[in-house]
Amino acid sequence: MLHVTVRQLKVFTTVARLLSFARAAEELHLTPPAVSMQIKQLETQIGLPLFERGATEVRLTLTGEFLLVHARRMLSSLKDAEDLVAKLRRVETGRITLGMLATAKYFLPHLLAHFLRDHPGVEFSLIEGNRQQLVDLLHRNEVDLAVMGRPPQELETQAEPFGEHPLGIIASPNHPLTRLREVSPEQLGSEPFIIRETGSGARVSMEAFFRETRIRPPVLMQMASNESIKQAVMAEMGIAFLSLHTVGAELQYGMLKTLNVPGLPIIRHWHIAHRRARTPSPVAEAFRCFLLEHGKALLEERFASVAASSPVRSKPAGSKPKAAQKPGRSRRR
Repeated sequence: MLHVTVRQLKVFTTVARLLSFARAAEELHLTPPAVSMQIKQLETQIGLPLFERGATEVRLTLTGEFLLVHARRMLSSLKDAEDLVAKLRRVETGRITLGMLATAKYFLPHLLAHFLRDHPGVEFSLIEGNRQQLVDLLHRNEVDLAVMGRPPQELETQAEPFGEHPLGIIASPNHPLTRLREVSPEQLGSEPFIIRETGSGARVSMEAFFRETRIRPPVLMQMASNESIKQAVMAEMGIAFLSLHTVGAELQYGMLKTLNVPGLPIIRHWHIAHRRARTPSPVAEAFRCFLLEHGKALLEERFASVAASSPVRSKPAGSKPKAAQKPGRSRRR
């Protein structure tokens, strides 16, 4: 173990988290053969296999499970040391490992570009996952900060809102419900829905809305990808409850429309979160402050088409839906 490198440990922990050599290669910006070579070298030094490679899956061996615990501790300690050195140097250069919900990829690069204009020496490493995966990453200290919807209650975290996050129901422009001035929850009760997977923020908000309106629409299919859901809705397979930040371009160009349902859109908030037990590095703190100061305005600028397509705004889930629009009030599209 004396000759094990930090690079090997990073590759190993990434493969162990994703249980996929190909996905690990993509996240680490390496080729799959390079990832396999790093793991093979690590296994040679240890003298035992770390993974069981099947035809369709990859699993940790018992040795791999034990090593994973210590590898994460070593990498976490190394990151703490790097942060301490950065604080002593008082410079805004360094690396930020940022966890993000899949939905955040529709705006986060836009925010990063603005931040990097004033902080060109900062390097970002982005890890995408659903809410539960981000909570696990925070718990294992594998990310400095996480951009997420609902703040985690499972951990002692500091989570601060930096912008609004609307969620609503989308449909193909050809769907009959898009021609209605207002769609009642009862009218949604028989419509087939294409839904996100368990653990996603959109799924949680959708289920809360269904409970409050006492409807149980049929589920046509479940998908873990916002892009796949959008394509299915545009193909007129059904309707979907999604973050409206995922459909900004489609709304702008008329490929999708939002349904005007009382109580929608539900307005949540985006949060920037970190473990309370771990003080952010100077560069991570600079990015956190940037989001808190500029995030709201940049989101509004980025998603002007969403605001234009959502004339009725609701209170957060749990409150009573707003009344229908008064006759004669025009809808903005």
